[in-house]
Amino acid sequence: MKNITAMHRLISIFLCLYLISLTGAASSATLIPAVPKIKAEGYLLIDYDSGQVLAEKNADKRLEPASLTKMLSAYVVDYELAQGNIHLDDEVVISKKAWKMPGSRMFVEVGKKVSVEDLFKGVIIQSGNDATVALAEHVAGSEEAFTSLMNQHAAKLGMENSHFVNATGLPHKEHYTTARDLARLAQALIRDYPENYALYAQKEFTFNGIKQYNRNKLLWRNKYVDGIKTGHTEAAGYCLVATMKRDGMRLISVILGARSEETRTAETQKLLTYGFRFFETHKLYAADEPLTTARIWKGETDELPLGLAEDLYVTIPRGQYKKLKANMHIDSRIVAPARKGQAFGIVDVSLDGTQYAQRDLVSLSDVAEGGLFGNLVDEVRLLFE
Repeated sequence: MKNITAMHRLISIFLCLYLISLTGAASSATLIPAVPKIKAEGYLLIDYDSGQVLAEKNADKRLEPASLTKMLSAYVVDYELAQGNIHLDDEVVISKKAWKMPGSRMFVEVGKKVSVEDLFKGVIIQSGNDATVALAEHVAGSEEAFTSLMNQHAAKLGMENSHFVNATGLPHKEHYTTARDLARLAQALIRDYPENYALYAQKEFTFNGIKQYNRNKLLWRNKYVDGIKTGHTEAAGYCLVATMKRDGMRLISVILGARSEETRTAETQKLLTYGFRFFETHKLYAADEPLTTARIWKGETDELPLGLAEDLYVTIPRGQYKKLKANMHIDSRIVAPARKGQAFGIVDVSLDGTQYAQRDLVSLSDVAEGGLFGNLVDEVRLLFE
């Protein structure tokens, strides 16, 4: 009887230890809740570096962007400045058309000269329609010609579901974009022109004795938010593209068609909080750094260094970094010549069977054909491969 009781106790102990081990395994897994309910016609949340989508609704639905249009207008101006076609100290004579623009304004005066730098601030900080048209005319001669440039840049950035008919975002049935396209544009603004991007975090700007405040309320409420742009018309509703960087991780949020100024701010904060709370971003590999070497036949050298053309980031549930798996698949037979940047395989990154990234393995150097004797030797060796 004592032996049976002792055995029961032993079995109970083993059962307890087993249950504890199961509990520990379950607690180590990251639980990702459903995306918070967002009050907007469309929205998108992505990681800036990896491009990973963390939350979305109607992200490809064509919607009116209102003054979010000025993000693209500013991008075109950034480009023209970088090319040296215009300069910050250029003096722009304000046209009657610019002066008469309805909606939000910088309050420029017709016939007066205003610097490109001040007009640029008037576009980004004050969302001035008058400043936007003045810059458009300075860059391209007319707003219509400037709009053509906008659409060309949009196409180059991969904004496949966007079309613009003016520089300001005033309503028009053929003037539209999507949350996904605006996220691409936000990435480009930060990546391509970081020296000018700081303007999007500026909270106020005074021109002609009139102080106006940036309409992005998150700049005051969240110290990690540093942009980007608000928009509003009756047709478009209240819109906001915001970005937040904390501990090396940057997220981009797009809200389209919210019902009020406060709603767009609160819903954006919901998305950003969700993203930072439950996800983390890691840089796995740097561009142009060898990840492996491959055998190359009939070349001036036997080894071909392989790596990535761009930095590789992944955004994953928090606490799961050690579970990431990276596999390389290299072409079975590589024969010279090889060009730098030519693909000879792929890298797969996965987590618990889900693929998070796939990139080409590319040659990091040129390898020319070898000499006649070496080629003949390799030809014989290949027969036995």
